[in-house]
Amino acid sequence: MKRAGHVLAASLPYESRPGPSRRAQFSASTSAPAPSPGRADIDRALVVVAHAVQDRRGAAHKVAYSSGFAVRAPGTPADEAVLVTCAHTLEEIRHDPLLRAGLPSPAVRPGDHISGSLVITGPPTAPVFHPVSAVLSAMHRGDLLLLSASLTPSSPSALRTLPVNPYPVQPGTPIRAHFVVDKPPPPGAGRDSEGWTPWVGGTWGKWVRGSVIGYRDFAGREARPGTYDSLAHLHFDPPPTPGSSGGPIIDEESGAVVGVVLGTQLINQLQGVRGWGVPAEMIFEMFSLPGLKLKSQQ
Repeated sequence: MKRAGHVLAASLPYESRPGPSRRAQFSASTSAPAPSPGRADIDRALVVVAHAVQDRRGAAHKVAYSSGFAVRAPGTPADEAVLVTCAHTLEEIRHDPLLRAGLPSPAVRPGDHISGSLVITGPPTAPVFHPVSAVLSAMHRGDLLLLSASLTPSSPSALRTLPVNPYPVQPGTPIRAHFVVDKPPPPGAGRDSEGWTPWVGGTWGKWVRGSVIGYRDFAGREARPGTYDSLAHLHFDPPPTPGSSGGPIIDEESGAVVGVVLGTQLINQLQGVRGWGVPAEMIFEMFSLPGLKLKSQQ
């Protein structure tokens, strides 16, 4: 991917303890965001990111989708939004057999296929589709993707941004993660069937309560925050649903994003399958450090 490792000139604000107008607030007894006068609904920070390809004859197509959320990048035009999501769904499309069938190389001849990426926002009954205008950056080792999409701030589908905490939280920290399903569990199926509400594109969403289990480095060894360990992977409970990848993991106390959902991972036979993500500090690696001027800007 051409934008892999690209660092934006803008600096993402450090918001480890955001103020009342910025933090995500949740009710103590439900999975829904808590009502708060004057506070924008945190669900409006969330999007569905869809990558699609279709051959010109319309005989075959492929769609891969994920979750995503908006962040506040200084200098972004008013009609643009900067979005964080996962990279593996885009890679799934790029390496799909549909793009390679009958070709001697991975290259696709011009005109063979139609492809593109869309950001879907708005209420469940009236989704709004926005074309992705640019891939701003990609981080393969963190499975992160930074996108730009054209939006209309004055419309009902305008996005709010979530605060991002650059400092890793301790294991045991209570969190909320946004899970997505195509169909909610049937009524009476236990606590997992409660709290689902219609979301974008005919899906259902729910802010699920959980906790951080721990961290691993790139070699899979246990890592600890507050040390020189490399925090490459974040594990949490409960495991997310398919389609939740790219969504935010939010610290319940501070109301800031502390990680990005990537999927599930088998830790070992004893601990079983856990939720898998990356610490939010990796998001900052795609932005300039505060006060640092890049050579391209000099």
